[in-house]
Amino acid sequence: MAHYKAEQDDWLIVYLKYLLFVFNFFFWVGGAAVMAVGVWTLVEKSGYLSVLASSTFAASAYILIFAGALVMVTGFLGFGAIIREDRSCLSTYFCLLLVIFLVELVAGVLAHMYYQRLSDELKQHLSRTLAENYRQPGASDLTTSVDRLQQDFKCCGSNSSADWQHSAYILSREAEGRRVPDSCCKTVVARCGQRAHPSNIYKVEGGCITKLEQFLADHLLLMGAVGIGVACLQRR
Repeated sequence: MAHYKAEQDDWLIVYLKYLLFVFNFFFWVGGAAVMAVGVWTLVEKSGYLSVLASSTFAASAYILIFAGALVMVTGFLGFGAIIREDRSCLSTYFCLLLVIFLVELVAGVLAHMYYQRLSDELKQHLSRTLAENYRQPGASDLTTSVDRLQQDFKCCGSNSSADWQHSAYILSREAEGRRVPDSCCKTVVARCGQRAHPSNIYKVEGGCITKLEQFLADHLLLMGAVGIGVACLQRR
């Protein structure tokens, strides 16, 4: 009877060991996915960071990358602890799980909160950026961001191409008679911005704000869903 009970206990330990191994594998894959989403988000929108007034968007992505890397390292620790059946390693593993849960939850909540005020920030900040800072001394990164934004999204101006009429750059001699920057042109050549006809420049309803808002909103919702979703799965 005692021998049968010992065999039953051994079987239960083996079962739990393999169950933990499978959980750890999916946990590690989840970490890789979280990190991939963070890296993809930063690479995909890195050229637009300068036109955002807040760093919350970038912070959410960096937190996800950190959390994903921590998950992967913790996953390797978990594999080692399970194979060696080391109790101290397993204790460290479960403590790290709690830390990761909190980090991913914070990243997801940050992304969701920023999504709520994204539209207001863009409307207030982008118009001012185009009017006051484009092509001004010390604003080379911002100028590059705006140029890339207009070319990537095939748009011109924050709300419309008419926004450039109030730009310090367009009103200056440096513009050389341009009515919009050359990055507004469908085919970019030197001084193409002198002709602001719909056949030559992008005239999109809603301007760049509408397109950038949708782009960032999609990424924020994805970051929030991934961060909170993986955190909740780990909690279980």
